[in-house]
Amino acid sequence: MTIRSSYPEVEIPDVSLFEFLFADGFGDRADAPALIDGSSGASLTFAQLHGMVVKIAAALAERGIGAGDVVGLFAPNTPYWVAVFHGVLRANAIVTSANSLYTARELAHQLVDSSAKLLITISPFLDRATAAAEQAGLGPDAVITMDPAEGHTSLADLLATTAEPPALTVTATDIAVLPYSSGTTGKAKGVVLTHRNLVANLLQIGPLLHVTPETRLLAVLPFFHIYGMTVMMNHGLLARSTVITMPKFDLEEFLRIISTHKIQLVFIAPPVAVALAKHPLVDAYDLSCVEVILSGAAPLDAELGHAVAKRLGCRVLQGYGMTEMSPVSHCIPDDRSGIDLNSVGYLVPNMECKLVDPGTGEEVGPGERGELWCRGPNVMTGYLNNPEATAETLDAEGFLHTGDVAVVTEDGVFTIVDRVKELIKYKGYQVPPAELEALLLTNDKIADAAVIGVRDAEGEEVPKAFVVRQPGATLTEDDVMAFVAERIAPHKKVRVVEFIDAVPKSASGKILRKDLRARETSAR
Repeated sequence: MTIRSSYPEVEIPDVSLFEFLFADGFGDRADAPALIDGSSGASLTFAQLHGMVVKIAAALAERGIGAGDVVGLFAPNTPYWVAVFHGVLRANAIVTSANSLYTARELAHQLVDSSAKLLITISPFLDRATAAAEQAGLGPDAVITMDPAEGHTSLADLLATTAEPPALTVTATDIAVLPYSSGTTGKAKGVVLTHRNLVANLLQIGPLLHVTPETRLLAVLPFFHIYGMTVMMNHGLLARSTVITMPKFDLEEFLRIISTHKIQLVFIAPPVAVALAKHPLVDAYDLSCVEVILSGAAPLDAELGHAVAKRLGCRVLQGYGMTEMSPVSHCIPDDRSGIDLNSVGYLVPNMECKLVDPGTGEEVGPGERGELWCRGPNVMTGYLNNPEATAETLDAEGFLHTGDVAVVTEDGVFTIVDRVKELIKYKGYQVPPAELEALLLTNDKIADAAVIGVRDAEGEEVPKAFVVRQPGATLTEDDVMAFVAERIAPHKKVRVVEFIDAVPKSASGKILRKDLRARETSAR
């Protein structure tokens, strides 16, 4: 059976994201702070932000960036990240946002795969950024910094232009962003999201998460991730609220910023909830301003969520989504009580879904487990230059096969209970086992390897490597972990190693991860 959202449909205008967020002006909010750097207190008003966006667009056009061109954005959260992001879109170009933890090798892959022509970063990232640009075949003048850096064009240089911005020619169906999502096989894939996808999801969120111009929300989760990009950055701009940014999570600074800036709405991933529930430092700050905490990116345990709510005296909610859905498809609404916190709430407006038995392919009803398939205006058009992966994920009827197993109640409340796909989610970041396996096999002391997700002592899913040594090789667990850590972003590191005699495989050579999981279970 097809399940439709119980919320009334919202009307989605046929406009670009820039027009949707900026074309109507800001009214009495023009001189209000749109963005505040939580660390320094520096701010941009809505009028200042708009001015910067237009200048950046003009400067990029002067450099030959226009319709269909891709610009990489490799930086932590700051107000300038937002200005650059929208400046690229205003130049009729496309943003590919890169994980700020990426190594040069990982960043180079994204630049090459997306055909990026420019890379905008910050000076502390220049070692990785310039190395990646070189590997991607980009010249040294293709790397621009947000802050002054000798030998590089800076954001200040872009803002000094006297040129007029180009005519806005992008349409709702044009590509807006290319975030990268780790698949279950191979390297990360570019997710093709149009202006309409992003505009639609902003409107779909509204009826479940009410943000007003008076709301002050914290953006500590990264803007390069679609969760931060849509739910924090662009949702805040749409509501004309004030978004306070943090470049990275640090508990003491996180608590200080909430207290100092009187933040009411906080977006987190589950590891932050652990600190809020248990760390003694929390008691040193006045967090009474917090009204709602929304957790996403990975499953939140209800007991943990309730502990946070009790300690802070606030409401804790949970949502669900994927990069491929721009990202929100489900959310516990902030104006309804009594909904199980283990659940991800209701389907957002303009969406429909099915639950399909992975074994039989038959649709199942309330109370039965099935893979979650979703269809709506926020669903990606496909994976960049990867028709095979697109066909595996998007069916002919437009349903996105999420790879997550869910159940739904008669009232339309969804709970994610399992995963069909093999993707590991470590602290909200996606970690593809195949990428780690391929890397491990480049070590001449390793004969074979397989990676699965296991739970650590705190219940966090972490990558575990099962390794077969080459005959006669001397290799320790620490050697394996160090080998991976030197070549990959920190969130992808192997954190547990077990040496085995052989990796279990099917007759066709596919790794039998279920056998490894069974081995893990029996060893407990």
